[in-house]
Amino acid sequence: MASLRSVLAHSTKVITTLKQQANVIYIKRTLLLSRLPLFKRADGRFTNLWRQSSSTTVTEQGEDSFLKWFLLLIPATTFGLGTWQVKRRQWKLRLINDMTRLTTAEPIPLPLNLDELNKLEYRRVTVRGRFDHSKELYILPRSPVDPDKEAREAGRLSSSGESGANVITPFHCTDLGITILVNRGYVPKLKIRPETRMKGQVEDEVEVVGVVRLTEARKPFIPKNNEERNHWHFRDLEAMSRVAEAQPIFIDADFGSTIPGGPVGGQTRITLRNEHMQYVITWYGLCAATSYMWYAKFIKKIKL
Repeated sequence: MASLRSVLAHSTKVITTLKQQANVIYIKRTLLLSRLPLFKRADGRFTNLWRQSSSTTVTEQGEDSFLKWFLLLIPATTFGLGTWQVKRRQWKLRLINDMTRLTTAEPIPLPLNLDELNKLEYRRVTVRGRFDHSKELYILPRSPVDPDKEAREAGRLSSSGESGANVITPFHCTDLGITILVNRGYVPKLKIRPETRMKGQVEDEVEVVGVVRLTEARKPFIPKNNEERNHWHFRDLEAMSRVAEAQPIFIDADFGSTIPGGPVGGQTRITLRNEHMQYVITWYGLCAATSYMWYAKFIKKIKL
């Protein structure tokens, strides 16, 4: 019991001493701060310099912290965009390889199933039959694809700058018993009328190797098709097959199917822009630049 009383007495003495020292420190700090000059605010009140500077410091620190992490979003975002372009480039290269494989593969007989055909765009097929030159359709204006590059390397316009049309002719497949549409190829403007190229208007049965094409949507600024004038500006298989009294099946004849004196085949344009590497360099470059600026300002404290 005596020991307990001794411990309590000692604890009480220590607590009393600590309270006295804390009061002394508080009084000294109050006296020191009270000697700091007062400044008159805009509303007429006076404020202590220490309080003003302390409040300003806390506010500035908060703003700097917010700005620091907010600006970090810039390099993070550009890094994400650069990575996305890397994946887009890989996807585009696979797509180009697939299209090249399709347009260079051995031709297969044209299937009659439309659902199957919808999965075979750019696939080479072979058909045999006769052209019906009395129902030609014209897609124009068109510039010729370089015939030396064949269909798989199409999409490059000739440097001559000449303009003409692609001749679309109904083709009756004798082995299948149906009529389809065949893009025979390019003719210059002066050769659009059939009577100007009678040598190429063959009546005999021929074999055509071509690339399956599907209908295409009208792009911005492209004129509407004019059925009355027989001026077509984009492939509308439903409308074209109705006018030509054919099935909505369309193939581009390859260069090897060109008939002397007739339209030049091999006019399949595969327009796949692959500029993703430029975008990758741009976004990663911005990421590197903004990352350095962020590091210099907020980590190294360098004035930029």
